[in-house]
Formats: sequence, C-alpha cells, structure tokens
Amino acid sequence: MEHKGILYESNPKSFAHGLNFYKLFWIFLIGSIIGFILESIWCIIVLGHLESRKGFIYGPLTPIYGLGAVAMSIVLTRFKESSSFIIFIVSAVVGGTFEYLGSLAQELVTGTVSWHYNTPLNLNGRTNLAFSICWGILGLLFIRYVLPVMSKLIERLPNTFGKWLTIILAVLMLFDFIISTAAIRREVERIHLEPPSDAFDVFLDSHYDDDFLKNVYPNMIL
Repeated sequence: MEHKGILYESNPKSFAHGLNFYKLFWIFLIGSIIGFILESIWCIIVLGHLESRKGFIYGPLTPIYGLGAVAMSIVLTRFKESSSFIIFIVSAVVGGTFEYLGSLAQELVTGTVSWHYNTPLNLNGRTNLAFSICWGILGLLFIRYVLPVMSKLIERLPNTFGKWLTIILAVLMLFDFIISTAAIRREVERIHLEPPSDAFDVFLDSHYDDDFLKNVYPNMIL
C-alpha cells in the first residue's frame, strides 16, 4: 500500500486491478450505498426522523455519492503525493461540481430537482459552500482510509465470479435507473394533465403513482 493510501492494488491479475470498469463500477455501487446510509443518519440527527433518501426506486442507492466517489478516485490519483489540505480542496471542488451537475442533469432529464439550497453562498441552489466543505472532508477520508480498504476487498473477488456479478448488478442497476427516470417523467406529465399515451404509461400510472413516488422522493421538487 502506498503511503498516501490512494489505491491498494494487491493483485495485478485481479479482474478489478487498477481503475478499470469493474473497479469503478464497484466504487460507484459502494459509494452510493455509503451515501444512502450517511443521508439517512443525517435525517435522523437533523430532522429527527427517518425518510427516504434514495436516488432510484429500488435499492438503497444515492447515486450522487457514487458518482462523486468515482470522480474522486480518478481525479485524486493525480494528487496522491499532495498534502491533506490540497486533497481536501480538490475533493470540495469535485464534490460540489458533481452535486451541481447532478441537479442540473436531473432537471433537464426529468423536469425535477431533489435538492435546492436556500442558504448563503449557494450556486443556483444546486450546491453551496457548506456542502462543498462536507464533500472536501468526505473526499479526504474516502481517499485516505476508505478507498484503500475498498479496493483491496474488491480485488479479492474471484475473476470469473467478480465479472459475472458485476454484469448482473450493472444490468439490475440500469433497469432501476430506467424505471425510476420513466416514473418521474410520467409524474411530471400527470401534473400537466397529460393522459397516458401507451400501455407503458398506463403501467407507470398504476404501479408508480404520485403517493408512491412521494414516499420514495419526499424532497423532490417538480
């Protein structure tokens, strides 16, 4: 393991050696789960109750954290010899940028946003200084302590099993993303009183109605 702990590459013959697709997929998956757990804990501490913080309808995933983890894993390898302060700054910039772009992409694709900060030093409500600082702290901890252990564990998966498991999980996650996006877009259409245009819209209306989506995305702004 390198002194800075950026990557732990224990097995050059591993299916997930380095930062290939398999390693990045698992970093995204684990980062999304960790993000979901952190968001849930934040709700309990700050709001006093537990509410859904999922990014997809199925699975305990908050993808913005997974994307941030992937971005930090790629970007911060360039700063592995830098000080903790530099890594903190880069993490804050990378995390804040992904938060902004994630909010923008969600609005462009679905016509909704899941967060809007009415706080000082915010950028169009999509990110703010306080959360960028949180990203900086999380990024520093992630790169120094979490990623080395995560990388080592991922590379311990047997090659064939690891590849097939990755493919299966990727397909399931793609389905989750597609059905979640379609359900949200259909909700926006219902708000604009647009009737279902095909059998798939009817399916979405019956299985993912407004009450269902309100429970999954309680903070989503249409």
